[in-house]
Amino acid sequence: MSFEYAPNGFVGVLTPQANTTVEPELGILLPRGMSLLTARLVSNKPDLESRLLEYFDKLTLSAAQFAEAPLRSLGVACTGSSYLVGRDREDVIFDELRQRKGVHVTSSALSVVDALHAFNAEHIGLVSPYPDSLLQHSVAYWHSRGFHVEAVANVVLNETDRARSPNSNPIYAIGSHSVMDAIDKLRDLSLDAIVLLGTGMPSLHAILQKPSLGGAPVFSCTLALAWRCVSAMQGSDLSADSLRDWIAGAHWRSHFGDCFLESADTKPNAFIERSEL
Repeated sequence: MSFEYAPNGFVGVLTPQANTTVEPELGILLPRGMSLLTARLVSNKPDLESRLLEYFDKLTLSAAQFAEAPLRSLGVACTGSSYLVGRDREDVIFDELRQRKGVHVTSSALSVVDALHAFNAEHIGLVSPYPDSLLQHSVAYWHSRGFHVEAVANVVLNETDRARSPNSNPIYAIGSHSVMDAIDKLRDLSLDAIVLLGTGMPSLHAILQKPSLGGAPVFSCTLALAWRCVSAMQGSDLSADSLRDWIAGAHWRSHFGDCFLESADTKPNAFIERSEL
């Protein structure tokens, strides 16, 4: 069945309640003919880690917000929850949710795992906006999935970032320059891939500017989630070539330019060509 605003299908996404990044980025990343439906992961817990755990504890209830919407894929855009519940419980949760929904369901963390496997990556670098405690859980999670975290580059907010949103979670105030500065900290290392962590951290401009570093592809949790959901809907192979095209912005760079051409320093002649990957 073809729908007026989604002839190629609807993608559902569950995103943390205060996240300001996932929906804009997925709106840019999804190919023409696909549309995004969203719902929120909600918790009243007082601290970050308790909220992240409750998001997955209530995941079935949260997914029920979509009711009978004709989703062809559902992505859960919250990597922090995956770190805290751990590999084994995450696998059980998502197996059960797939059976309930009857469609492809994945998390941003599981999508990164698939992306790293596509690149045959073992030795990885992380670009992290996380507080120390959550970062340690993140490193342990990637190790549990069979990857070796060789280095972590912490994102440091500059004064522009801090002034942008002084009252919100710092991850949502991060600008692309701060992300790119963190990527550069990994320049002299021998890595198979570099992952930009945190679905709340803006990533697309940084990926277009720095799609690889020393031969290591650079991608984010949200780009991996979009790639994985779309691949499932299209029945596409999870190949390194397809993922490189996503990283290069083969189908989305012009949309990004249309949306953000007037923002601070995003100029079309700054985009990196696919051949440089």
